[in-house]
Amino acid sequence: MDAPRPRSRRQRLAIAALLGGALVVAVLLSSFLGAVAIPPALGFQILLHQLSGGRWYPDPCAGWDLSADQCTARVFIVWEIYLPETILALLVGAALGLAGGSLQGVFRNPLADPFLLGISSGATLGASILYVYGIGIAQADLYLPLFAFLGAIGTGLVVLAVARSRYGSVETLLLTGVALAYLLSAILSLVLLANPAGAEQVTFWLLGGLGLASWEVDGIVLGAVLVFGTLICLFGRELNLLQLGSDVAQSAGVDAPRTRVRVLLLAALITAAAVAFTGIIGFVGLVSAHVIRRVFGSDYRIVLPGAALVGAIFLLAARDASYLVFPGQVLPIGIFTAFAGVPFFLYLLFRQRSTTTMGNL
Repeated sequence: MDAPRPRSRRQRLAIAALLGGALVVAVLLSSFLGAVAIPPALGFQILLHQLSGGRWYPDPCAGWDLSADQCTARVFIVWEIYLPETILALLVGAALGLAGGSLQGVFRNPLADPFLLGISSGATLGASILYVYGIGIAQADLYLPLFAFLGAIGTGLVVLAVARSRYGSVETLLLTGVALAYLLSAILSLVLLANPAGAEQVTFWLLGGLGLASWEVDGIVLGAVLVFGTLICLFGRELNLLQLGSDVAQSAGVDAPRTRVRVLLLAALITAAAVAFTGIIGFVGLVSAHVIRRVFGSDYRIVLPGAALVGAIFLLAARDASYLVFPGQVLPIGIFTAFAGVPFFLYLLFRQRSTTTMGNL
């Protein structure tokens, strides 16, 4: 990876404040933005009414020419649809950012990402099988992350085996991920041919979206992000040492093989928790980790939480862009992350001036 340009402490603080401000603005905008237009002032009143239990703005639609039914409908839209969607976008973006940053550290590869390595596709296949065959559908909130994890970890272990082999170059890793994604897509096609009734539900997973957002789903993803995200961040020092090579890491007391497996398992877990409820959303982990690395350096103790912050902003901005560009329509959010992520990916790919190997993993 190219070394980031040095920045002063003041510049870093200014950029951190800018990112924090961008997150606040994105959250406020998203809370009122969706398929049904809600004036920001009305949306703000509704939020204050709901958050204060009615102490502020006892009538959430005071000052607006709305009937009781119209007011109730708008309260429901803001509180039960837009706000859960906003929170889910934040959590999933943070999860994918953490997964991308940790995988880049594990593979010492600037192009590593749960989407590009096929891990998201594996999780999607696992989650789709639940819907196609109706396995535990009555308790989908419980079984979805489990099935998604099984698919994600299986794919992740294959990629890790390839990366640790003597053929573990950047190109080999990328091609392995592409091949696995196609293979998993073919398996999914066979599953759908065996049970066409599940095709409609599975289409959601292939395109990615926030349609399953609810307070219950947000709670599950929040728990996964807090637990697995915290554990991933605890490996910041070990990932720093791994960038110097396995021998240096071993001499510093880091068990390199065990650390890689543990971080990969955690990355698969947090990816599975995100993908289980949103489907495939690509390039979030790739973009967010690089933004932080270019600004704050390559210290993974900063890169990992920073990638979570940028990932949350990125995915939330993609959600908002989908509604701003196509008002009144609900489009797959993965389309908009791809429009931003593909050019960024090509930029990174063509910056590789020579074949970069993984070294002795």
